[in-house]
Formats: sequence, structure tokens, C-alpha cells
Amino acid sequence: MDELGQLSGPIPANFDAENAPNNEDIEKQFSVKAVQHLETYWAILEKVPGSKLRLTKIDDEILEHLHKDFPDFDPAATIDEDELKSKTGKERWRKFMMAYEKRVDDYNFGTIVRTSPKVEYEEHTTMFVPRMQFYALEIARNRAGLNDWIHEKASAGKK
Repeated sequence: MDELGQLSGPIPANFDAENAPNNEDIEKQFSVKAVQHLETYWAILEKVPGSKLRLTKIDDEILEHLHKDFPDFDPAATIDEDELKSKTGKERWRKFMMAYEKRVDDYNFGTIVRTSPKVEYEEHTTMFVPRMQFYALEIARNRAGLNDWIHEKASAGKK
């Protein structure tokens, strides 16, 4: 079992996350998992148009909830990381995500998302978000057909 697997279990009542020291080995393992996730997701998008892809068993519900809680969200727009991670943004997203705490595995696990559906994963076009936020953003992008270009580009490269 890797160190991440050993971390499961209840968090001690006196644990102070704000002042806890960082464990570099654990941070590296989280980074590796996040990169593996993005590589897997990209490989799937190359094989299947995003508009035909389901990321969870409850994609429809997640999308409906996203539209209800974030009516101005435009899946084609570039995400403003400062706005997303502002105090207000964090509060809104935290409320959204908590609805899936017991329903979506790893709902709060750190994941890498592209800031725009028009770009590939690169250092300056990505940000770190909780998995549930990734699902909401990518389900909206996929339903709008905004990730289909990835499959089209990969298919054209094979000809």
C-alpha cells in the first residue's frame, strides 16, 4: 500500500491543517496521482469525443446543479483562477461540492484542470482544483462539445 493509502482514516480532533507541516514525499505522491489523472483523461478524450463521454454515473445531476448554483458559468470561457479561488468563490464551490461528499469517490482529491477548453494541458494553462470541481467543469465542457477537438485532432494525426 502506498503512503496515500495509509493516510485514510479519521483525522485527529486536534489536527490543525493551517499550521501542519508539509510532507514533501506525500506532496510528490499527490502530484504524481494528479498528473496520472490528467494523462488518463486526455488519453480518453483522444479516443472518444468528449460529447459522448460520461465522467460519473450522475453527470446529468451534476450539470443541472452547476447551472443552478452558477447560472452565469460559461463552459467556453477561460476560468479566472483568482475569482474561482477568492473567498466568495471558495465558499460557493465548497457548498456545491459538499452535496457530493458521500456520493462521489475522491470528490475533494486534488486534480488538475485546464483553464480553457481550447488548450492542452501545459504549466500556464492549468490549475489545481478539487476533483468535484473538475467533474463539474469538464462535464459542462463535454456536453457543450468543447472537448471534441481533442479527439478530432488525435484522429487526424493517425491518418
